[in-house]
Amino acid sequence: QVQLVESGGGLVQAGGSLRLSCAASGRTFSSYTMGWFRQALSKEGEFVAAISGSGSITYYADSVKGRVTISRDNGKMTGYLQMNSLKPGDTDVYYCAAKRVLAKSDIRGTYDYWGQGTQVTVSS
Repeated sequence: QVQLVESGGGLVQAGGSLRLSCAASGRTFSSYTMGWFRQALSKEGEFVAAISGSGSITYYADSVKGRVTISRDNGKMTGYLQMNSLKPGDTDVYYCAAKRVLAKSDIRGTYDYWGQGTQVTVSS
């Protein structure tokens, strides 16, 4: 069992930066792939980025590539999503998720554990 708690969301002006954190509890955190998704009530969840358990493999959505960096600190059992050059279109609720298998890490339905989400609002 893994529990995830996101933090770091907030209000930022366009062009600004935010770093989201995802604190995990449970055992063998380093065994889990971690992903970030964003989803507003009226939309399907959109993949943002994912990282393997060791941190050596990362994936990014085309919409954020070059502006977003996913990372993790297994010693602190925490994952991170550094977001730069934010745009109003990045406004959304951001969720972190975890699962055992790296494959299909861009598919929302393959994740087993989810955090409660953190709101990111980018003003123009």
